[in-house]
Amino acid sequence: MLRQRRRNCVAFRRVRPRLLLASNSPRRRELLLEAGFEFEIFATRVDERFHVDLTLRELTALNAIRKAMATARLRPKNIVLAADTLVADRVLGKPKDKDHAVAMLRRLSGRAHEVCTSVFICDLASAKSASFHEISRVHFHRLSRDKIGNYLARVDPLDKAGAYAAQGLGSEIIEKIDGSYTNVVGLPMEKTITALAEFGVTPKTGPVRPGP
Repeated sequence: MLRQRRRNCVAFRRVRPRLLLASNSPRRRELLLEAGFEFEIFATRVDERFHVDLTLRELTALNAIRKAMATARLRPKNIVLAADTLVADRVLGKPKDKDHAVAMLRRLSGRAHEVCTSVFICDLASAKSASFHEISRVHFHRLSRDKIGNYLARVDPLDKAGAYAAQGLGSEIIEKIDGSYTNVVGLPMEKTITALAEFGVTPKTGPVRPGP
């Protein structure tokens, strides 16, 4: 009986993922799933900062650290991954409403802009952490009012930095991307996979579903 209980405990530890994703972003979730990671979503509410006196890299790094630490303090025995993505020329976060989304897309129309994602990974139990960032350059087509209206009629912009997503219908408004595509989606996967390996977190073979 005791031996059976031990087997059950071991089996539970194997099934329960050690990696926590401190984000409710469906795009980051899908990127990790497609890469084959086992993880649990555990995001706490953190107000994102938009200090005008910070660079895009500094601002996203600050937000990623705050998100990760808010979760890590509640789940200190897990490895926590958090990220923050912002769009510039002027720092653009998520739009407040549809009118704000229209204004953002009009500003980006026919121009190139940078997308910066900062990632912070921490393991409080071993006092270990890692941080990195990726910057990609996105070139937009010229967008008419009708084009913007048609795009926003089919895409919810309110949870997206810059009011757009690179995946799906993004090809209708994006001309090309210089640099990491997954960075524009919300998580630079090449660097993320390498960094997680340093924490002993590696993907399984093929896509998996997240933990409860």
